Amino acid sequence: MVQGPEKLLQELIALPSVNPAFLPLGDGRAGEWRVADFLTTRAAKAGLQAEFQSVFAPSQDHPGRANLIVRFGPAKPKKRVLFAPHLDTVGSFEMPEDHFSPRLSGGRIHGRGACDTKGSVAAMFTALLRVAESGGGPRQTEIVFVGLVDEENAQEGSRSLAASRLKADLAVVGEPTGLSVVTAHKGDLWLKLVTLGKAAHGSRPELGRNAVHAMARAIDLLETKYARSLKRRKHPIMGSPTINVGMVRGGTQPNIVPDRCEIQVDRRTIPGETDAEVLREIIIFLRNADLDVKLINSKERPCLPMETDPATPLVRDLMNLVHQKKPVGADFFCDASILSAGGTPCVVFGPGNIAQAHTQDEWISVRSLERATDLLTSFLRSLP
Repeated sequence: MVQGPEKLLQELIALPSVNPAFLPLGDGRAGEWRVADFLTTRAAKAGLQAEFQSVFAPSQDHPGRANLIVRFGPAKPKKRVLFAPHLDTVGSFEMPEDHFSPRLSGGRIHGRGACDTKGSVAAMFTALLRVAESGGGPRQTEIVFVGLVDEENAQEGSRSLAASRLKADLAVVGEPTGLSVVTAHKGDLWLKLVTLGKAAHGSRPELGRNAVHAMARAIDLLETKYARSLKRRKHPIMGSPTINVGMVRGGTQPNIVPDRCEIQVDRRTIPGETDAEVLREIIIFLRNADLDVKLINSKERPCLPMETDPATPLVRDLMNLVHQKKPVGADFFCDASILSAGGTPCVVFGPGNIAQAHTQDEWISVRSLERATDLLTSFLRSLP
């Protein structure tokens, strides 16, 4: 008999799968392979075969990273549905070991990844095993569980999957949505802005040109006038795009006029906006304020907004199942954007609340986890 998702989630939390981008080289808690191997064993016990799609080649510091793919269904399916949560988690400032010691208290399961997104992994994998064990699965539809790597950094797992031949009629991307079916989410553009000045001794600042002062003006304008202008641009589901100045670096010591200042900016985009248009818009905005600022796109790969028609039959079926009448949007970015751009329509769905993601005391409610598992099981059983 298939165990409940609560037990599976606690087992997954106890297997560290921190994205290597957030840990020093050689840290034993890095990489998704422990979780992938564990799920592979569980799949084999249920009579399901697993395969791996290589994403990162093995190196001295890790045994390679690969998407986990588990299939169930007819040999020649007419339709295909993907369950696509990610296996990696973020790190934290100190990474205490108790982050990987699951704790059940007050109807909540605590631990790194509980919400983002090992809760979705547990719910989706349990739903798949339940359908496989019952022997009454879909006759025309193949169900594919894909445990993706690297979502928390560069989304290389979903980019590899999107570039492959594995397409589907729908992908349900696992993220904490509070059990709402999310049909659209914002894109994410990271920008580096640089001002240059002229160094001088702090006792004679008039002989220099202060790059920090120039950047202070730019920050103020971006966070006030430019941010207000974005509020006039609205998407019917996701609302307005936003901007946030998240990092500032400038100067070397107090008695030197700084000749360089750099900020990092997070600009969330909505459908209809392109990265090139946003870059041009900000450059023109700052030039009109008589500011000479160099602007660089910090992301090597595009992270575009995603939108799927809620009238798509499988999307409509899932929304009806959860008794959701209207489409819902999300402010965060995730793998759904990549898979959608690769030709597979996507929705985002999972247990938990995004407000708990990436927190020091990450948790998910048992009730949300169980409800997600029941809904996903019913959805799979409803497929033709």
